Amino acid sequence: MMDWLLFGLFGFLMFAGVPLAVAMGLAGTAVVALTGLGMMSLPTNVYTGIAKYPLMAIPVFVIAGLIFERAGVAATIVRFASALVGQRRGSLAIVAIMVAMILGGISGSGPADSAAVGAVMLPSMLKAGYPRSFTAGVIAAAGSTDILIPPSIAFVIYSLLVPQASVPALFAAGMIPGILSGLTLILVAWWLSVRNNFEATPGETRPPFWQSLKEAGWGLLAPVIILGGMRSGLFTPTEAAVVAVFYGVLVGMVIYRSLSWKDIYLVLIESAEISSVILAVVALASVFAWASNTLGTFDHLAAALLGTGLSEIPMLLSIQLLLLIAGMFLDAISIYFIFLPLLVPIALHFNWDLVWFGVIITMNMALGQFHPPLGVNLMVTCRMAGVSMESTVPWVLWMVAAMAGMMLLVTFVPDLALWLPRHLGYL
Repeated sequence: MMDWLLFGLFGFLMFAGVPLAVAMGLAGTAVVALTGLGMMSLPTNVYTGIAKYPLMAIPVFVIAGLIFERAGVAATIVRFASALVGQRRGSLAIVAIMVAMILGGISGSGPADSAAVGAVMLPSMLKAGYPRSFTAGVIAAAGSTDILIPPSIAFVIYSLLVPQASVPALFAAGMIPGILSGLTLILVAWWLSVRNNFEATPGETRPPFWQSLKEAGWGLLAPVIILGGMRSGLFTPTEAAVVAVFYGVLVGMVIYRSLSWKDIYLVLIESAEISSVILAVVALASVFAWASNTLGTFDHLAAALLGTGLSEIPMLLSIQLLLLIAGMFLDAISIYFIFLPLLVPIALHFNWDLVWFGVIITMNMALGQFHPPLGVNLMVTCRMAGVSMESTVPWVLWMVAAMAGMMLLVTFVPDLALWLPRHLGYL
């Protein structure tokens, strides 16, 4: 009875327009009050939900991403990508995806990088004749690769909830699927551009390769420092985020001289706002998770699912479909807290590798970031392009199909995710 009340109340509050974090917190609190589990446990659960060392990486990576954005690194990377791609049909769409993939190696936040790429690429793509709806869809889809290509805030939270999967192993496991997803999106964007005669006339002159590489070198070095430092054991993922911030300040204030102390102050304010939203979701979701775990809700649901007698592949496909539908309405963090307590026992029952499982779940979350009606990346880019989300559907569905195909490939070929962490000694 209380299991139904917990999810029923959460669903009612969510569809009533209550923010997701608040809906989870209120549903958990109501069940705790009605069952006498102890109201005094709630403040402790809220605190312990966010008082975890790995979570310190989230606000710091947010700061790093904003600093590199304000420092003008995105613009130099755009010039470098343009020098690589050259002038051809669909070149600007290809450049937008490449830039998003590179920036994903700095901040690990899809919405933030979608905003950064949109600020740089939207004017030039619109000037070249791309439809606003297509441009918004391409940039939103490109930004979704950022939670796969390390560092990734999503992987940090997954590791927090599934301690058997370490952050370094998840970062390594997400590299190849993230790159393959980006390449798949590049093919789709190029095909749509050729098919619809986008960018039919040459745009700006192709930048000189060596000069653009020299200008972008400081930005391109950031992912190398972050990932190389973690691989060599010089610092943990959380410490890597701090190193990224100091490196960004050095590049912005000393090398490019595009950042002032006022800019740093504004970055700290904005990063505090973004991080507080993320951590508020984590804190209130902890109440929901604690209530459901105490009631044994997910144990009951997992037992019911396993009791259906589904074999391994149908169960895996059912989970993918469930998460795809959930991703249309919920953000990634909420989905982790709601569904992981249910899905991990199923994964353990079938002896699935939890690092690989985390990658395919996160790929599903990446898909949800640009899938209507609640794709957060798509919300950002549609607002910047001044178009409705509905107008992007004819373009976005092609990209959704491409990303879903890559997700199924990683699902049925686990070595695409597991080869690199095994090679690096994380598994």
